[in-house]
Amino acid sequence: MPPRPIERGRPGPGLLAHVLVSKYGDHLPLYRQSKIFERDGSDLDRSTLADWVGKSTALLESLADAISRHALAGQAIFADDTPLELQAPGTGRTKTARIWTYVRDERPWLGPDPPAAWYMFTIDRKGQHPATHLAGYRGWAHADGDSGFNELYRSGSSREVACLAHIRRKFVDIIQSQTSPIAEETIKRIAGLYGVEKQARGKPPERRVELRQAYSRPILDELETWLQNQLPRLSGKSELAKAVRYALTRIKKLRPHLDHGHLEADNNCAERAMKSVALGRKNDLFVGADGDGKAAAIAYTLIETAKLNGIDPQVRLTDILARIADHEINKIDELLP
Repeated sequence: MPPRPIERGRPGPGLLAHVLVSKYGDHLPLYRQSKIFERDGSDLDRSTLADWVGKSTALLESLADAISRHALAGQAIFADDTPLELQAPGTGRTKTARIWTYVRDERPWLGPDPPAAWYMFTIDRKGQHPATHLAGYRGWAHADGDSGFNELYRSGSSREVACLAHIRRKFVDIIQSQTSPIAEETIKRIAGLYGVEKQARGKPPERRVELRQAYSRPILDELETWLQNQLPRLSGKSELAKAVRYALTRIKKLRPHLDHGHLEADNNCAERAMKSVALGRKNDLFVGADGDGKAAAIAYTLIETAKLNGIDPQVRLTDILARIADHEINKIDELLP
């Protein structure tokens, strides 16, 4: 018999890959998968599937580590986090844990290296986590203005790039609740910046800088001046004033993208990488233990990186699981998607 991914285990690599992709790629909880297998005449209890997930992701951990090294070797990364409910044993309740993502994607500026998405699980949202995850990283970090990343910037190892989409979102929320000519004008001006980004996408860094210097810089300068002039006319405690203050603070952190063609105007790359986590969260409701969160982060790393590279994650995981148990650890990069 050929070697099995799980020693003395029943499942082959194709079945294990199917369970992993169904849960973390197609957002199908294990209890639903168990019911589907039951309809097909296979008795696979949820606890059995959970055991397979844990052992499979343990095998894949070294490959997830290799993906993290690739992701952090770039000039810029996109960072974000999102909550997950984690069972708190003995309390009958859950507590809020986090999944973090760090994405490298150089395709918008024709970079030579393939994209990758690396995920990490933590039981809380302390600022030390991204600083720990990115220890040794020297480059730009696209992120929103949440305090979770402040420790990272305080260490001086990474330089911050703000997110234009988050600035815009504050004003969109206001328009959805009330009439606001100021918010409408702000969104209109931001649309001009995105128009330049549309032209710059898919062009080399030097050309992107030329376009941004010629067109984006005047728009951003005028937007900043205009918002500064509007602020004294607003009630300081109003939502609109909060949005304006947020925008003025973040515009300063957004300016590096004008001078560096390998940077983006927003953090949407990381936001897209979190969609699978958000969809899975709606179906699974919570993770059972710390180990389940770690398993999820490893699975998301493999599946989402395969998707970014245009590869079928189930086909790729089947191949990897068939080989990784006997693969030399110092040649793990050979299995990267």
